[in-house]
Order: sequence, then structure tokens, then C-alpha cells
Amino acid sequence: MSATADRPADTDLARRLGITAGQVVQEFGWDDDVDEDLRSQVEALTGSPLEDEDSIEVADVVLLWFRDGDGDLVDVLMDSLTNLGDGGVVWLLTPKLGRPDHVEPGDIEEAAPTAGLHGTSSTSACPDWSGTRLASPKGRK
Repeated sequence: MSATADRPADTDLARRLGITAGQVVQEFGWDDDVDEDLRSQVEALTGSPLEDEDSIEVADVVLLWFRDGDGDLVDVLMDSLTNLGDGGVVWLLTPKLGRPDHVEPGDIEEAAPTAGLHGTSSTSACPDWSGTRLASPKGRK
């Protein structure tokens, strides 16, 4: 196996989330349990570090790490929208089924519309985290 085949700078995970070069990605909910490979791949693909929760940059994508017990999901989703640009998306990353602090899909389905979002797709974002792509309904400003 070559040295490049297994290095964290590989960008397959980030590409799976539709992240592209040059995008601004803001991160919410970072803690020591997040997937550092995914974070590194996003930074490698975009060419810049992730913006933190206090950033005032307009974001193209939000990575929102959320666990059961992190508070009210609607409030956290609303906070994540503060700097999201037109046409931007929120990737809600939650622990997979069977992992500590797993979030039930029904909780996401209930919270997203209340925050003005709807789920467009889901994926296995990385080994321990599922991703739900949330976007504003078309025509909403």
C-alpha cells in the first residue's frame, strides 16, 4: 500500500459530503469525540482551516456535530444558520446507531422543519458518525 493511500489528507470522506475546493466550512459542536480524519480531509479539500462557532465569515457549509444531550436540537440548528450563505447546507453529524449519545432519526425529522430546514439526504459520514444533509426549502430567503 502506498503512503498516499491511507493518509488523512485523502479527501474521499469530505467529497462524500459534497464539499468542494474553496468553500468556507464552519464547524459547530466540536469535542474530542469528533472524527479528526473527516475534519482534516475537509481542510485539505477546501484549502483552508475550518471556521469555528465564533466566526463571522459567510459559510458555504456547516458541519454540526450533535449528540443526544447536547441541548435542544432546534436551538443548535438555528445557531448554525447564523452565517450560512444563500444555497448553503448544514451537515448534521450524529453518532451512529449503537454508539453513545445516538440521536434518533425522528428527533432530526421533527427539529429540522422547526428550524426552517428539511433533510435532503443521509450518509455514513465516517466510521462513527452519520450525516444528514439539511437545506432551506427552495424559494425561502
